[in-house]
Amino acid sequence: MTPDFEKQSYWHERFKTEKLFEWLQTSDYFWSLIEPELSKLPRKENPPSVLQLGSGTSDLHTYFRRNGCLNVTNVDYEPLAIESGRQMEEMVFGDIKMKYVIADITELEKDLPQNLKFDVVVDKGTADAVACGGTPPLLKMASGVRKHLGDGGIWISLSYSLDRFDIEGLPFHIEVIHKILTPKVNELEPDVYHYCYLLRPNGSIRDE
Repeated sequence: MTPDFEKQSYWHERFKTEKLFEWLQTSDYFWSLIEPELSKLPRKENPPSVLQLGSGTSDLHTYFRRNGCLNVTNVDYEPLAIESGRQMEEMVFGDIKMKYVIADITELEKDLPQNLKFDVVVDKGTADAVACGGTPPLLKMASGVRKHLGDGGIWISLSYSLDRFDIEGLPFHIEVIHKILTPKVNELEPDVYHYCYLLRPNGSIRDE
């Protein structure tokens, strides 16, 4: 039976014991895909503001801080994940400077201040989990992301699906910027890939 990845009850039970887990790829590898895109953003006086969706028990946020990005907001709807992220930052750096918010990523328009804008939104398998609930939740997630992206902002998403964002009404231009071959247990297995998407707003926001 497939786990109920779209349900908070699943994550609550899982995070009771899970301390560190990386979906799809290591944070070190994902950071190597993210970093070049940050250098292409419009030049600003301060490092980019970042929103991480579904932070879970990943250590991705520590890579942003190591590289000078302190204006990072980590969002998860499970309080245990938020506490795990805070504890991880304090363990690695000795203090807490990033932000941690309990919020439903399909309800960002309600759970985050409307005037809060980010230069970069990242997710590492989170869109995949949301999509387990069908297309409407994924569209709600995308709409919230669009409304919280600043001018020139981008969304970088790591997914196991080649057609994750191939849905009508998505307010983004979509580009696969990396196709990642996953390791095989034996050479007779078929090739399996993960996909790193770069999404840019197309100027159309629903319900505005």
